[in-house]
Amino acid sequence: MTEFYEDDALEPEDEGKSKTQIKREMDALQDLGKRLIALKPDQLAKLELTDKLRLALAEAHRHTARGALKRHMSYVGKLMRDQDVERIQQYVDLLDSGSQAHNQHFHQIERWRDRLLTGRADELELFMLAYPDADRQHLRQLVRQANRETEQNKPPAAARKLFKAIRILADDAKGL
Repeated sequence: MTEFYEDDALEPEDEGKSKTQIKREMDALQDLGKRLIALKPDQLAKLELTDKLRLALAEAHRHTARGALKRHMSYVGKLMRDQDVERIQQYVDLLDSGSQAHNQHFHQIERWRDRLLTGRADELELFMLAYPDADRQHLRQLVRQANRETEQNKPPAAARKLFKAIRILADDAKGL
């Protein structure tokens, strides 16, 4: 006769979830791990990851055999369980040019650029409230140059520089 013991250590963590749901979640973690592997080292450095996961992500490029890579991705997925997956997902989505989050971020930067190019002082003040680390003098200079280029029908080099400056400020504010 088999005896059953009430032992919390043997209870499954995901009580109430089906095996299919657990498998889907594990596949999602592996897919997120694949996206992390595709990131550049400086982008990965901005994320709070465990040392084991950083090492596993760095070693992923060494696996060329299909089976070995599949096993390694399972390992990466397992390590991803100990991470703040939502924060990592948000970060990766902001970097992914096809994602809605990236598009919203990009459009927000474009709107700030267009608002600053109107030349109104109140727009610059609103921008400075949103991004207090911004260099007011540099922004004013870029706005003047961009308006001058527009009047002279020149290519919008200063407007591009303004966009880049805003993007750097916005990325730093979001921790990118």
